[in-house]
Amino acid sequence: MTTDPRHHTDRHIDIVALCGSLRAQSYNAALLDAAALVAPRGMRIARFDRLGEFPLFNPDTEYPSPTAVRDLIDRVNAADGLLIASPEYAHGVTGVMKNALDWIVGCEAVVYKPVAVLNASPRATHADAALRETLSVMSANIVERASITLPILGSQLDATGIAAHPPFASALADALHALRAAIQEAEPRR
Repeated sequence: MTTDPRHHTDRHIDIVALCGSLRAQSYNAALLDAAALVAPRGMRIARFDRLGEFPLFNPDTEYPSPTAVRDLIDRVNAADGLLIASPEYAHGVTGVMKNALDWIVGCEAVVYKPVAVLNASPRATHADAALRETLSVMSANIVERASITLPILGSQLDATGIAAHPPFASALADALHALRAAIQEAEPRR
């Protein structure tokens, strides 16, 4: 009997989660943390929480990279995929998220990496489009089946509440299964 390697799940799949908000009660952070709670067996999701330590991007100080930037680059290089959630500020992606992506655009850590874009507000269409454009320029593999919008903004739900809310938990689980499938399909090429 032959086993389809796309369904091979013996090894862990490591996902780095990036949040474009630094707010303590961020709905986007809660969405990423809820994803970690409902992740399929064998998938580990770790939120990188040092984006607030990044200085403004300056090509003159890119090498050597600041410690927090180097940590992100190392984690993204080691990860199988990315989950990114960012609120919308002034019809665009947050400065925090754009700055983080500016720091890692030159290192190729995101090239062909499967990425799911999560959105905590159905009104954040401009930020979603801007984030996708930046990720496309970076040659990320945006997994459409794994990129979802959930109407969490204003719900007062934290990560546990999101994970316990059946429609949200189901949508997140489906998105993560789609991300896992994309990672497994991409493995021979990476």
